Amino acid sequence: MTSYHKTILKNGLKVITVPNKENLAVTLLVLVEAGSKYETKEINGLSHFLEHMCFKGTKNRHTALNISSELDGIGAAYNAFTSQEYTGYYAKAEFHHLDKVIDIVSDLYLNPVFNVDEIEKEKGVIVEELNMYEDLPPNKVAELFDELMYGDQPAGWPIGGKKEIIKKLQRDDFLKYRGAHYVAQATTVVLSGNFEEKSAIKKLEKAFDSMPVSKKFGKVKTIEKQSKPAVLLQHKALDQTHIVVGFRAFDVFDKRRFILDVLADALGGGMSSRLFQRVREKLGAAYYVNASADYHTDCGQLTVRAGIDNTKVKIVLRAVLDEINNFTNKKISEEELQRAKNHLSGNLILGLETSDAQAVFYGGQEIIAKSIISPQEALENINKVTAEDILSVAQYVFKDNRLNLALIGPFKDVKEFERDLRLI
Repeated sequence: MTSYHKTILKNGLKVITVPNKENLAVTLLVLVEAGSKYETKEINGLSHFLEHMCFKGTKNRHTALNISSELDGIGAAYNAFTSQEYTGYYAKAEFHHLDKVIDIVSDLYLNPVFNVDEIEKEKGVIVEELNMYEDLPPNKVAELFDELMYGDQPAGWPIGGKKEIIKKLQRDDFLKYRGAHYVAQATTVVLSGNFEEKSAIKKLEKAFDSMPVSKKFGKVKTIEKQSKPAVLLQHKALDQTHIVVGFRAFDVFDKRRFILDVLADALGGGMSSRLFQRVREKLGAAYYVNASADYHTDCGQLTVRAGIDNTKVKIVLRAVLDEINNFTNKKISEEELQRAKNHLSGNLILGLETSDAQAVFYGGQEIIAKSIISPQEALENINKVTAEDILSVAQYVFKDNRLNLALIGPFKDVKEFERDLRLI
């Protein structure tokens, strides 16, 4: 299993190196503490928009075509992404293109020009991206769920923003936001794959030497408040109803998260999981049904997602709640517990076979938690989980005053779901 090293440069920039001489590729990933949770309501969506603009021209590569042509010319896979708490930029290529990868990725991260004409054109692109997600109910219902859970605060706002806000953003908004957040001490650079570590660190230090060193502005702490089950319904004429059932849980710093991960896997982590067997195999009511836990610096959640036959929504909802409730009443068997652990561990290891996956694994932890748990340590934490742990965490998390339901489908009366949304 690969090992990693963490280096903090003179300007405060963190560099994570994950060398693997057996790999034929190399991935450079740059992460910054800048996402939708760092925005105000007036600029919601700017983090994501800014990510787009970094690919639209730099001081050294004046157009988007200049950037993409160079990356395509070395056969690279490249992109960027924005979440609630960070934004990432990456390129992956054959290992002998390392110098080119460092040069291009550092340039688009450090030197975007934010051309006014390009901003105006990209507004149309962003709006169409938002339209696309509106037409993808499995994605849209997850956004609705966050809105239901957190309401009118950054954790409840859409990462992509709203069309009316996107259309109003100006160049000064980009410059001000980037100046407040894109600073050395809030940036983590991850290099994973086939490279010589000592020389690579020197190259990265030189490439990112011009990073501004200034105060990093923080984000508003998420407020959790709930006293009874809550429902958010969006009516849409669909052939299938999409739901997210979820509970308020732990933040990323809580040691119980490994227990919750195992619980989520047993509930809906694979084809042998309780939900898959009951909802898909026995009821034949859904194509996809799964459960997972998600953690942030100041909140967390366990969610069940499913796309359901419109005529069986209430039957499936009751089945989901019953299976969840079962975890609070009876200890999981040792056989099922071990199967969930093995499934979770196997997915972790298989998911780390590529340089880009390794970069995200190590870098994601550093940018969120400011510390890294190795794959070996993660496996140890998973294997420590007991049936008693599962029961205790289930009884803590699975309560009506933590329970939420978001759904999109051909329904109009939210009260019919509110009546049924109870664990017991």
